[in-house]
Amino acid sequence: MKAAIIGASSEALHTIQLAKQLGLRVVAFDGNPEADGLKAADEAVVVDISNEDATIDAVRNVEADFVLTVPIGRYLTTIGAVNDALGLPGITKTMAVNCTDKFLFHQKLQERQLRNCNCYCLPEDREKELAIQYPAILKPRFGSGSRGIHYLENEHQLQLALEQIGEEDYVLEECITGEEYGMDGAVIDGTFHMVLLRKKDNTPLPNRQAVAYYSVWEEDSFYQPVYEYMKRVVEALGLSECLLHADLIKGESGPFAIEVSARPSGHNLHNLFTPMATGVDVAKEYSCHRMGVEYSFAPSERKRLSIHYFDMEGTVNHIPNGEEIKSTGASVVKWNCNLAKGDILGSVSDGHSIMGRGYFILEQNKKEEPAKQALMIKELFHVGL
Repeated sequence: MKAAIIGASSEALHTIQLAKQLGLRVVAFDGNPEADGLKAADEAVVVDISNEDATIDAVRNVEADFVLTVPIGRYLTTIGAVNDALGLPGITKTMAVNCTDKFLFHQKLQERQLRNCNCYCLPEDREKELAIQYPAILKPRFGSGSRGIHYLENEHQLQLALEQIGEEDYVLEECITGEEYGMDGAVIDGTFHMVLLRKKDNTPLPNRQAVAYYSVWEEDSFYQPVYEYMKRVVEALGLSECLLHADLIKGESGPFAIEVSARPSGHNLHNLFTPMATGVDVAKEYSCHRMGVEYSFAPSERKRLSIHYFDMEGTVNHIPNGEEIKSTGASVVKWNCNLAKGDILGSVSDGHSIMGRGYFILEQNKKEEPAKQALMIKELFHVGL
């Protein structure tokens, strides 16, 4: 069987490697001829994946049996268009648009009372009287990550931000406050599977860039409400036959979806953290499902793990060795540090500004909370101005 990968960045490598191990022939498509995924695949096709017609023709030419989704942003819609045009299983373009169009996403959930806040599309609604309670968030209507986000505390700040955004469509919505979570899951044969719920440590607003995740299990009071809420969200967005990633807030009235996407999570989550915490590799299980062989999205393990990224700011004056790390008492189960002495670390504003630095994964022990253990490890780097 032949699997297509549309969007062949480095975050596609895990799915490509797994698919090849399962015996699939992998054809990767990307507009960047130097993309890591193109080099790792059995066949590489250079095509602008923002061009739906060109991508449809390219996938048709290789006669792929299905598309395997990988972490991707706006052009998830191209995958849906390919599936629609070629009659392939998986997400449709309608599903993809429901995820990637932030205003439509809001409308779909608000209709089911799953997202209760005021939200407007600008400049389309610019002449309306905006019934916004501050603080509010102004963000691009399309796209992913923390790009172009404005945190607004009053009308004056809104007017200043509107002068900066140009012609691009933006979404203005009230800022819901509360602890933030992430979720990995799947919707297969009409059934929603929640594989892992993750609590986040974030940078301050406006970016909300995660610098750590902590696995959350059934004994947590928020676990079941998220499960029930996400079942309704999946139905409202019409999602099926897909992997699932969501960002949520634990608001005063319960779970609130920031965004939901019909693809796996990035940032070394779907490929590393989630399999380590749950025993479930969602990329593998989805590939098996598409191949028609046995699969399962039910966690076989429930480990209390946390993944931390190097969010320090300043000049790295020292790189700790194994003995120094061990002296903190932290239970480090995975270590990947790409920093070197003398590196100058800027502020963390989005995923691009932090993910290349590396990560480490801790298993919770009785000595200290994971956040305190992580802080002790980061302090070993002696980062200064």
